[in-house]
Amino acid sequence: MLIALLLACARLYAQQDFVFIGSYNWDKTKEGISVYELDTTTGHLKKVISSRNILNPSYLTLSPNGRYVYACTESKTPGAGAVSSFEFDARHKTLTYLNSQKSGGENPVYLSVHQNGRWLVNGNYTEGSLSVYPIAADGSINPPVQHFAYTEGSINTERQDRSHIHAAVFSPNDDYLFLPDLGADKIRCYRFDASATAPLSETQPSFISTSLGSGPRHFTFHLNGHFAYCIEELAGMVSVYHYEHGHLDSIQRIATHTPELQSGFESADIHISPDGHFLYASNRGDENNIAIFSIATNGTLMPIAYQSTYGRHPRIFAIDASGQFLIVANQISGNVIVFKRNAQTGLLKKTGKTIKVRNPSCVQIKHYAP
Repeated sequence: MLIALLLACARLYAQQDFVFIGSYNWDKTKEGISVYELDTTTGHLKKVISSRNILNPSYLTLSPNGRYVYACTESKTPGAGAVSSFEFDARHKTLTYLNSQKSGGENPVYLSVHQNGRWLVNGNYTEGSLSVYPIAADGSINPPVQHFAYTEGSINTERQDRSHIHAAVFSPNDDYLFLPDLGADKIRCYRFDASATAPLSETQPSFISTSLGSGPRHFTFHLNGHFAYCIEELAGMVSVYHYEHGHLDSIQRIATHTPELQSGFESADIHISPDGHFLYASNRGDENNIAIFSIATNGTLMPIAYQSTYGRHPRIFAIDASGQFLIVANQISGNVIVFKRNAQTGLLKKTGKTIKVRNPSCVQIKHYAP
């Protein structure tokens, strides 16, 4: 009896990994956010809860402690846009809606939470703007305290008619905020003072320019804090920067796509393995793959391989905290694929069971300790 009780307690308080998937549901009666438990032995995903009554959650992020989920909602909805908060109880596997605030612009596409858990920043794509929100003690979102809008575009008349903010990423020390602007071919920068009532202030210079027509989309930092990487959607490239105290200095620019592809680039997401040895970048369009690069000690990249995502339009992918798994959401084909990652080679191998999700827009993975 005692042994059975101890085993039951061990199962109850065991470490768990949960996968959060957002979907372009286009209908509030359809599932918008789904939560799965990841089996870290087999890579199998088991659905535990889902949420309806929200529209088109295009991007998800979690609070540092994993207790709260924040979503861009009402994305791709003309004249609308919101950011929404949910409480996730890992022990009881519940997801509870808390509240929403207006996004401050049409088509919100990216959210980041400050490491102290008290600030949320949101980037709006269509209207090219940024909003900053205090987070209440209960995880709900307070009204915005700052809003910045941009208008300038660039040379691609179809895609760069005006500013399009596609990400909002904190620096390694959370004291700066970087905004890849796909429409203006700029990476904008602000100083972030978490103790201030209005935390953002402009830096000098307030941006760096990327190559004309490149379309900077997503952005990430190396875990050593010295290098930054920006994936360029329209050019199909990754730009590598040396980073120090809010300043970016370009050191390399390299293609994400295979040499055979000469046009029609649709690069999307970018992440670095937790060990810092490999960078992964997704390509949509005609390729639908993950480009794999090794990272040299000087931050530069060398291509290793291209892994099919077994679906169409890999908009966003995520790597778990242990570095064992990479999970990709194929939006158009409506499937989510789990890959096992080889820590020595960086290569990926499909594992577990493919799950079907309608128009998956985002995937995030969070580890929960007992």
